[in-house]
Amino acid sequence: MDRDAFALMADSERDHWWFRGRRDFIERAIAQCTKAVPLPVSPNVLDAGCGSGGNLGLLARWAQGGTLFGFEYDAEACAAAQRAGLGTIASGSLPDGIPFGDTSFDLIGLFDVLEHLEHPVESLRALRGRLNEQGALVLTVPALQWLWGPHDEVHNHYRRYSAPTLRAHLESAGFAVEYLSYMNLLLLPLAIAQRFKERLFGYQVEALTPSPAVNSLLYNTWRLERAWIPQRTLPLGLSLLAVARPAR
Repeated sequence: MDRDAFALMADSERDHWWFRGRRDFIERAIAQCTKAVPLPVSPNVLDAGCGSGGNLGLLARWAQGGTLFGFEYDAEACAAAQRAGLGTIASGSLPDGIPFGDTSFDLIGLFDVLEHLEHPVESLRALRGRLNEQGALVLTVPALQWLWGPHDEVHNHYRRYSAPTLRAHLESAGFAVEYLSYMNLLLLPLAIAQRFKERLFGYQVEALTPSPAVNSLLYNTWRLERAWIPQRTLPLGLSLLAVARPAR
């Protein structure tokens, strides 16, 4: 990832409407899947590709009584995650560099990581091999390839996903998809307008978090989708949210 983009993203993870909104929906998805199949008393929870640690606090709630793990390929991001002081954080990569010995996990989070990987199915298969049979993988990815733009290039994405493609990748890796939906539909028109602006005037890496009023408006607009997710599904959106378990 472009170093300037990484620094701005890391600084924005706590307050930016997109990161806050994504955490809300991840939390709802985890709550639903762990209600259906409760975690063990001492769960092992993994944040795969944890970045600078922005989601460790969320996952720590589900690791109570057990152990929180995270790994990250980027050395600068890994160091930032370690400084957060939450869980056991190590350098690692997908598909062939998952650390922590032969530890298996009851819950794995993979949040906007898969689009960065050249070999997505092999990476999912590697995570499947470390997931307990009753465990769950909860993941998010950017959606809609026709929204591809300079933002994706700066962040070193290989692809944006459609729901059928993400389902196919999960099933090819040995997962059964329990839930799959687009999200962030209400703000899709703004994203389309932004893509046109970038194509006309170019893309510039700049401070991510907007003014407090705009940040709050965007966050609360996205949160309206709680009426649908994860109880139901949406037909389009800027991202995809999925819950998958090992196929039987």
